[in-house]
Amino acid sequence: MRRCRWAALALGLLRLCLAQANFAPHFFDNGVGSTNGNMALFSLPEDTPVGSHVYTLNGTDPEGDPISYHISFDPSTRSVFSVDPTFGNITLVEELDREREDEIEAIISISDGLNLVAEKVVILVTDANDEAPRFIQEPYVALVPEDIPAGSIIFKVHAVDRDTGSGGSVTYFLQNLHSPFAVDRHSGVLRLQAGATLDYERSRTHYITVVAKDGGGRLHGADVVFSATTTVTVNVEDVQDMAPVFVGTPYYGYVYEDTLPGSEVLKVVAMDGDRGKPNRILYSLVNGNDGAFEINETSGAISITQSPAQLQREVYELHVQVTEMSPAGSPAAQATVPVTIRIVDLNNHPPTFYGESGPQNRFELSMNEHPPQGEILRGLKITVNDSDQGANAKFNLQLVGPRGIFRVVPQTVLNEAQVTIIVENSAAIDFEKSKVLTFKLLAVEVNTPEKFSSTADVVIQLLDTNDNVPKFDSLYYVARIPENAPGGSSVVAVTAVDPDTGPWGEVKYSTYGTGADLFLIHPSTGLIYTQPWASLDAEATARYNFYVKAEDMEGKYSVAEVFITLLDVNDHPPQFGKSVQKKTMVLGTPVKIEAIDEDAEEPNNLVDYSITHAEPANVFDINSHTGEIWLKNSIRSLDALHNITPGRDCLWSLEVQAKDRGSPSFSTTALLKIDITDAETLSRSPMAAFLIQTKDNPMKAVGVLAGTMATVVAITVLISTATFWRNKKSNKVLPMRRVLRKRPSPAPRTIRIEWLKSKSTKAATKFMLKEKPPNENCNNNSPESSLLPRAPALPPPPSVAPSTGAAQWTVPTVSGSLTPQPTQPPPKPKTMGSPVQSTLISELKQKFEKKSVHNKAYF
Repeated sequence: MRRCRWAALALGLLRLCLAQANFAPHFFDNGVGSTNGNMALFSLPEDTPVGSHVYTLNGTDPEGDPISYHISFDPSTRSVFSVDPTFGNITLVEELDREREDEIEAIISISDGLNLVAEKVVILVTDANDEAPRFIQEPYVALVPEDIPAGSIIFKVHAVDRDTGSGGSVTYFLQNLHSPFAVDRHSGVLRLQAGATLDYERSRTHYITVVAKDGGGRLHGADVVFSATTTVTVNVEDVQDMAPVFVGTPYYGYVYEDTLPGSEVLKVVAMDGDRGKPNRILYSLVNGNDGAFEINETSGAISITQSPAQLQREVYELHVQVTEMSPAGSPAAQATVPVTIRIVDLNNHPPTFYGESGPQNRFELSMNEHPPQGEILRGLKITVNDSDQGANAKFNLQLVGPRGIFRVVPQTVLNEAQVTIIVENSAAIDFEKSKVLTFKLLAVEVNTPEKFSSTADVVIQLLDTNDNVPKFDSLYYVARIPENAPGGSSVVAVTAVDPDTGPWGEVKYSTYGTGADLFLIHPSTGLIYTQPWASLDAEATARYNFYVKAEDMEGKYSVAEVFITLLDVNDHPPQFGKSVQKKTMVLGTPVKIEAIDEDAEEPNNLVDYSITHAEPANVFDINSHTGEIWLKNSIRSLDALHNITPGRDCLWSLEVQAKDRGSPSFSTTALLKIDITDAETLSRSPMAAFLIQTKDNPMKAVGVLAGTMATVVAITVLISTATFWRNKKSNKVLPMRRVLRKRPSPAPRTIRIEWLKSKSTKAATKFMLKEKPPNENCNNNSPESSLLPRAPALPPPPSVAPSTGAAQWTVPTVSGSLTPQPTQPPPKPKTMGSPVQSTLISELKQKFEKKSVHNKAYF
């Protein structure tokens, strides 16, 4: 037991020693060019983007404990990098600039939580071509004498680039390739090109643009080249190398008749060609003056020394010489110029305008507008005169003002002329555009240096004429008025304007055309209103269209068209055809009522239908838009209908209403009697079905009956005509004797007509055809031969077998013969198989009797 205790104690002491001996972590040194380790000899381009992952710190701990990474900088420097403490990723957080900071010192550390190991590292910042060349010692100004030899050095420019390598090398170029200057691309020395010269008089200053480019390099992964420009100002210094120059040549002078001796005729001006440092110049006359002229040697003024009347020539050609005087007082360069002096008549009279009473500068005239083309303004008496002689008396005439309206004759005058003004554009002479036309009559000398001139005002007062037609402000006038507008209501106002003045500008209005009789127009204001007695009705005429005329006092007029639409007013209630209507309804088939609203437009003429009273009220439904009435879905047989009818009757009376949709709304009621039957009853007798179908339209039955009778009559006529022609051909008359043949008469036949099967014998006999008395054809030559022969009798109708089932529909037929009809009574028609059929036939009979008075042609 004691030995075990000692062993446990020794094991605990050993563990305690091992726990206290914790080894420090350390970085890996991966050498130059590695981006993983302890940043030894690590370099980074200065154009690396901010936020880039640039390096990864990497190390280990001997015990395998978790490690963390840190980076720090001197407090006086920037914190350029940041590190992820877990993974050691180093990120660039600030921009790099090699020209400002080419290396960065930092302290990196690694820690396992107990031990911290720190190392000082230096990160080198490598160059990128991010700097442009920059000229120093600007501005550049050079003073160069104009006689500097070609190829001489003028100036030197210098530019520096802070980049290293090719990005820091600078070369020079000139932007203008056609410049007289050249630059050395390496040194920046400016020279005057071979064969080039400078001239102060032509150009005193030259501006040279020099471009400096670096050798190029990479920036952000791309090849870039930077450049800079500067301007060198070259001022040219003047040198005495030019002769004097005259200004304002050629020189001409004029001497007039009133020129006094000693008067200045003209002045010549010269200056040294070297304008930078000009020399003093002197003037002198070389020849040609004959003692008549002299010149001031300092001012260059030429004056006359004699009276013009004493001069022997009309033209003098003088030669003036100018001489430069050097600063030492000796003559230098010289120049000569000719001067022409002409002796002329004195031009001392400008052109002058005259009226009937003397000189005049204003002429007035009144005239009607739109005179004929080419008409002369005879009311103007204008004369123009220039008292000078020869060329001094020649001048031009022109009108100044609106162009193209008038022209003046003559246009060129020598001494004196009568002025004539002629109309060129009659349309422009319009009183409505301008009541007064003002022009200036201008006379200007042609060949004189003075160009003397004078003006006169021409004022033309225009008089108005009736040259305009009244014009409406619109070709069409559209108006809308309600149809119930009272008489005298305003409709629309038309407006026409006549630009003429006075009575010619007064417009009178009138109307004409179809539809204008219901309307009046105020002759002065153009207001159209309805006749006091007019009663407008949109249902009768909804639109009116007529013309309105605007006329001045001389009958000039224009026309516009007026369209008036009547707005419909709800003034007609819906109307049923009859106040009491009778309808027959078959189970499953609706009946329809209809009311007509005579209003012209919707919604006034739209009708809605309703049942206002029915007892009981739950038998019928009505479509409010179409007026169709049908039994409710719960009633599908006559038995069901009998069960809700107190007297088990099938005849109903309903009060129906038709109401329009206008505002205010009108309504009309009518009594509707409906007789209800079913399809089974109809199928028993076709005649009953037909009568039921035509009960509400008796004219349909009349039409069918008339059509059948017309067909039978047409067939009878055709057969009779054929028989007549056959008998006529068979009868022959022999010579000298007369043969009479008598055709035996056929047996008499009765005419049977079965038309309508009804309980009433009176109704059946109404549709019977009566026979005519027989007509025998005894001889073709008899007086009665003109009558048509008898038609052969039609075959008797087929006998009808008694029917035990439903009654069959029989087609009505008519038969007859030319033999007398027996006096026996007509057969009784068969009675209908049901009371409904009897009732329908009786009702149809009554309607036939009512219509017979107006429709006798059908029977």
